[in-house]
Amino acid sequence: MTSGEAEVSRRRLTSGPGTLLVWLYGVMVVGAVSRSAFQIATEFDRAPLAYSLSAVAGVVYGFITYSLVRGGETARRVALVCCVAELVGVLTVGTWTLVEPSAFPDATVWSDFGMGYVFIPVLLPVSAIYWLRKSRARQEDAA
Repeated sequence: MTSGEAEVSRRRLTSGPGTLLVWLYGVMVVGAVSRSAFQIATEFDRAPLAYSLSAVAGVVYGFITYSLVRGGETARRVALVCCVAELVGVLTVGTWTLVEPSAFPDATVWSDFGMGYVFIPVLLPVSAIYWLRKSRARQEDAA
């Protein structure tokens, strides 16, 4: 792949819906990291599992944001794997918080499938997975 083709590949991840995904993931990074940092610093003993999971969510969001902005085939694959892991996390924690609410004295970013964040945590990875797979198909069609 020439450097011009690599640049086109990178732009494809952040064009159209990719731009919205980068923006939304960026907002989620700020929300999850700032929330968990404050809670860990001020009241960690109250709900250590919940606050730690929110911090993990923030790191995952940051890594996905970076991968989308970086672009390229390797970054696309890494972002896709991270989005699948994120979706598994949201579904696991979301189910866990409904089945055993006493395990979470305070909410996480992924509690109740992201209800506290207008369900963006469950919708975002599904949208990103769709976009990343679609961008790969378009890239293959262009080749």
